[in-house]
Amino acid sequence: MPHSIALPDACQWLTQSLLTPAPAPLTLNWLFNEDSLTRRLTRLSNDGFSVTPLFEGWQPLRDDECAALNLAPATVGWVREVYLRGHGQPWVFARSVAARSALQGDGLHMDELGSRSLGELLFCDQAFTRQALEVCHYPRQWLPTADQADGLWGRRSRFDRGALSILVAEIFLPSFWHALHAHPENC
Repeated sequence: MPHSIALPDACQWLTQSLLTPAPAPLTLNWLFNEDSLTRRLTRLSNDGFSVTPLFEGWQPLRDDECAALNLAPATVGWVREVYLRGHGQPWVFARSVAARSALQGDGLHMDELGSRSLGELLFCDQAFTRQALEVCHYPRQWLPTADQADGLWGRRSRFDRGALSILVAEIFLPSFWHALHAHPENC
């Protein structure tokens, strides 16, 4: 079941320049690093990285997603929710969305990714340009039931290629921060 609950003012997405007070430097580094998160997680896990799909399908997008993609409220889009795992532990909950109208005929088959990383595909295709990273404390109601907690940092950015825009949100779960502090040499 997707986690597309629309909550008014549930999350105020902010760029780094508007983020006050700023979190600790290590947290800032992971929130605003523009390298591939897949590659960084693979390094942190010593190649123990995997992707587990949770939900993929068409549904109305959340209001904040529609606004970020310059779409009318409740526009139907493709939603992909996955866990990015290190050594089998869910480290990051990721939600990627794109408008149906932009995906049709574009040639990007988000519905065929399975356990492959969307991020790796986006970083390998030089035609995609990444917009600014934004962060917020992700609303617990938008997370999978097992991971609902207050105050978890999430980040998102939009990847554009022609008429196609894909919004990718990544929420760092407590197990990620435990692993990061246990193995700082792999950062």
